[in-house]
Amino acid sequence: MTAQVISIVVLALIFVLATTRSTNMGALAFAAAFLVGTLAGGLDAKGIFAKFPGDIFVVLVGVTYLFALARANGTTDWLVSAAVRAVGGRIVLIPWVMFVITGVLTAIGAVSPAAVAIVAPIALGFAARYRINPLLMGAMVVHGAQAGGFSPISVYGSIVNGLVERNNVHGNPLALFLASLAVNTVIAVILFLVLGGRKLARQQAIPAFHDRTAASSTATATTATATPATTDAQAEARPTDAEAADSAPTNSTTTTGVEPASAEPADAGTTGATTTTSPTETGQRTVEEPEPAVALTPARTATLVGLVALVVGTLVFDLDVGLTALTLAAVLSLIWPTDSRQAVAEITWPTVLLICGVLTYVAVLQAMGTIDFVGNAVTGVGIPILAALLLCYIGGIVSAFASSVGLMGALIPLAVPFLALGTVGPVGMIAAVAVSATVVDVSPFSTNGALVLANAKDVDRDAFFRTLLIYGGIIVAVAPLVIWLLFVVPNLG
Repeated sequence: MTAQVISIVVLALIFVLATTRSTNMGALAFAAAFLVGTLAGGLDAKGIFAKFPGDIFVVLVGVTYLFALARANGTTDWLVSAAVRAVGGRIVLIPWVMFVITGVLTAIGAVSPAAVAIVAPIALGFAARYRINPLLMGAMVVHGAQAGGFSPISVYGSIVNGLVERNNVHGNPLALFLASLAVNTVIAVILFLVLGGRKLARQQAIPAFHDRTAASSTATATTATATPATTDAQAEARPTDAEAADSAPTNSTTTTGVEPASAEPADAGTTGATTTTSPTETGQRTVEEPEPAVALTPARTATLVGLVALVVGTLVFDLDVGLTALTLAAVLSLIWPTDSRQAVAEITWPTVLLICGVLTYVAVLQAMGTIDFVGNAVTGVGIPILAALLLCYIGGIVSAFASSVGLMGALIPLAVPFLALGTVGPVGMIAAVAVSATVVDVSPFSTNGALVLANAKDVDRDAFFRTLLIYGGIIVAVAPLVIWLLFVVPNLG
């Protein structure tokens, strides 16, 4: 057995073990890089360390640190609150608000699982409260994250574009971004129409948002009237059983290492509606209060300015995404150190380990000649167009059970020798492989799908798991073929 074949078998074993044993794929990849690199590839420790993707590491740490700060100080909650208010509380538009928010978060640099972890608890809370199909809401969050996931300054986009550049392949960052945006938006429209989105138009809009301070003043004024309603006001001022349940911590964690976003402290406002009951002469009376607005504090204002600076600095002035994000996060942490202590712990270290480990192992494979070996094997299929379809399906099927980012780190280099033939257009092929490997992240075995499953409320979790599994299976079966027809077939050389 040649060294190339050994390295391929080990790569497959990494994916299998990471999936079946719930072990971080990056840790396994680092171990494999050491063992395969030294025993089969003739590399020493110095040669292996030289393959570590330091630029990607800084991007991941800097961006996730900045967004962890935004999450810790309530900036992301303010964004959600502002977005819902912008549509006037219309329930029919709430799924699209969640789609856009997650898309914007990933487009400006948030890792896809981090964006889903931030928005999914809020979105699925809305779904339970206002009778929105949880599959619709969860899928809108995931597809929204993937819609913005390949912007030139995003983590996905930076990784793929970096791999393309390193392998001297002609790429188009804007075309990659638009391809993912278009595919996921079309899927979202279909889901919205099929899963009852049009029926939501008949539901009453959410009561107008209001300031918690104003609400307290109103309640005080009502109490001061000294009428029989005083008893009701006092009862409404106390948390009910439903409110206590809403405020209680949950244990919805997954084996992915990414935890759902925590609720905003009571004094900063939350996006959850409250329902209070009070005794009257005729029995119980239910009063639904308006959604409270999230205040714009100095810390949140500074964080919003920082996010804008990240976008402008990287797009207009061509600054490095990771170093810019890390600098902004450092400045914010100096001013508000309390948020910083919480945010450092919330950097998505499992994702950092996963991506850096897989990319290090892939770099070792490149040094051993494995990438050229596999690329020539794919080319040897004899029909380039079918080889391209095979790569798309490999990306979709494996990614449904493993890390999309880790898989892209392996697939893009595998396609390089194939693209060198010039039979298939590189821009369309790169877009097809990247989108095929990410559009399937609604699978309950993927990080994003698992987050949706963990945060679903008022559902039979086993039944919802089966629903996600069926939907994920449909996407895996259909999406790579459609993407291949859209982006590869029209670009044949």
